[in-house]
Amino acid sequence: MDTMFDTLLQLPLFQGLAHEDFTNILGKVKLHFTKHKAGDTLAQAGEPCTQLIFILKGEVASQTSAKAYSLIEYQQAPCLLEPQSMFGMYTNYSATHTVADSEVHAVSISKAFVLKELWRYDIFRLNYCNIVCNRVQSLKARLWLPSPDDTEGRIAYFICQHCEYNKGKKILKIKMDDLARIINETRLAVSKTLNKMQEDGWIELHRGEIVVPQLELLTENCL
Repeated sequence: MDTMFDTLLQLPLFQGLAHEDFTNILGKVKLHFTKHKAGDTLAQAGEPCTQLIFILKGEVASQTSAKAYSLIEYQQAPCLLEPQSMFGMYTNYSATHTVADSEVHAVSISKAFVLKELWRYDIFRLNYCNIVCNRVQSLKARLWLPSPDDTEGRIAYFICQHCEYNKGKKILKIKMDDLARIINETRLAVSKTLNKMQEDGWIELHRGEIVVPQLELLTENCL
């Protein structure tokens, strides 16, 4: 029980709660603990966000897709899946979240219990507001970053602009022609630049996809 307490209190929405308050919450709120194997879908893009899903153990792959490309980001536990999608004008998941390579342990709380019980606690409301506000501020600041002049910088800029999290592993699934068109560069120039970036160790090239092992290294060296 102590281990579960410690794990749950590490989650962003519960940080700062006293053990007594959290004990009261556990007595009132229905927590659904689940285990999932590699490849299982935890939440599907386009489906209504009717619960908070906390990842307690393991790694999640979150894929957001557009017409010509898609981006996969990896999150390590403990983390929370799309808390911003529970409220607002659009209350559907924007990404598909699946279990990466190993087993994932998760706990979910329904939206009804969030509003009925958790919303009574000031620290929970403040944590929730801070998460959403930090996301908005980060995305807004990113929009005002100057676009680089060189091809390497524009490729890195395009990848970073589409990332929810500013570190960790990313996989961009895109055709070379589409990437060249989007960044307004020739296919040959994009191909040469990508190969150079691979030689430098910032990315790995595979058929139809660009793997970024660590986004923070890409931004540090290419932007």
